[in-house]
Amino acid sequence: MLQDLCGRTFLKVLEERNLPINEYVLFASEKSEGNIIKFFNKDYIVHGLRENSFDSHFDFALFSAGSETSKKFAPIAASKNCIVIDNSSAFRMNENVPLVVPEVNMKDAFSNIGIIANPNCSTIQAVVALKPLDDNYKIKRIIYSTYQAVSGAGRARHK
Repeated sequence: MLQDLCGRTFLKVLEERNLPINEYVLFASEKSEGNIIKFFNKDYIVHGLRENSFDSHFDFALFSAGSETSKKFAPIAASKNCIVIDNSSAFRMNENVPLVVPEVNMKDAFSNIGIIANPNCSTIQAVVALKPLDDNYKIKRIIYSTYQAVSGAGRARHK
């Protein structure tokens, strides 16, 4: 989870935003358990993600672990009153889960069942640019093709 580029980018953006958050806990797969990640100039031990990981109270959880992990653990976290923001494809087509791009439809994030999904990265970029055009001219149809590099799959692990 945190070995992938997306998880590491989550941490980088959280550092840049410097939100008033008291405590962070980092979870990943068992193979990353025990790794140390430097975040906010502090060393964090990575915990293995388990079914009881959300028994401690968490306000929010950012998931970037793939759809199978999200399908299993997001409902568990949500059942513990933790709001999950999921970056996988697991809930993108679920009519009960809002698909949110903050610059486009932030208000939809507030009608959630404990899980908020986001579109994939190329879709997010497109809708942010298309939103003002649609607001002014009412777009009827878009044909949008993307060609993504294999580097989008993550970062190789080095030991």
